Amino acid sequence: MSGPQGAPAPGWYPDPDGAPGLVRWWNGMTWSDVTTPAGPGVQVGAPFQPPAAPQWEQWGGPPEQPRRRRRWPWGAGLGALLLVAVLVLAGVLSGGSPEEVADAPLQVPPTQAGPTFPPGTVRIFDEPAGISYPFLGDGWFEWDRGPQLETTETAGQYFVTQENLPDGFDVFIAQCTSGPLGEGFGWSGAGSLQATTTAIADYVRAAHYPAPNERTVRRDEAVTVDGAAGWVYEFDLSWDVAGYDSTGERAALLLVDVGRPAPALLYLSIPNTHAELYGVIDRVLADVQLI
Repeated sequence: MSGPQGAPAPGWYPDPDGAPGLVRWWNGMTWSDVTTPAGPGVQVGAPFQPPAAPQWEQWGGPPEQPRRRRRWPWGAGLGALLLVAVLVLAGVLSGGSPEEVADAPLQVPPTQAGPTFPPGTVRIFDEPAGISYPFLGDGWFEWDRGPQLETTETAGQYFVTQENLPDGFDVFIAQCTSGPLGEGFGWSGAGSLQATTTAIADYVRAAHYPAPNERTVRRDEAVTVDGAAGWVYEFDLSWDVAGYDSTGERAALLLVDVGRPAPALLYLSIPNTHAELYGVIDRVLADVQLI
């Protein structure tokens, strides 16, 4: 996203609220609610002050409130409940009426510098898959859209990034979901981790994203997850398709041999409309545990 002419470019800048050691995300038009500690890997721009209210006119007017969004044509389902308690054994306590949730503005979760999450971070426990991973905070919603076709059951979290997509798809999402791998991807044990993960990547690229698109592979390598063999495939997709707010997405697939008939699949994706959250992907990948 690029701001109007004369506006500072989107990026991290010293927190205008004066919080010591924090930087805040400027989206090209206004300050977001997303902050992170300044530190290695966080590129910080020079401090600035946004113009007074009358100057917004030359920038094109103040931005509208962002809308909650998600992907997958499973039906309406706009009454996602805000997660308010620790996720345990894939069960949650949630609250808020569908109308209240649908009318709420998007609140994307804050990101934090560093390779791991702080002690005490709430975790999602996916018992059917056999893994757990961090809950990403306020603004992310409990997965309520049913199984994805890559998994026999699905747990996790998401938030909506665009509604009213073309071609009959209702919404686009950022997601962090997991489940036991479904049939048809060639799984035959630990020796097939790479081939199976590649097959899943080819499938999700065709099934979940606008076409045509281009793929750039960032990581395609063996990993060890809490002592178990795994494979991670991380990639960027780009497209130029009318009707989509995003022109690309960063995604990652982590397949783990958990010692069960089906391996565990973790699927993370962040559209480039929320590129400030890209760092979440590698941080979650580094903090997956077996249960």
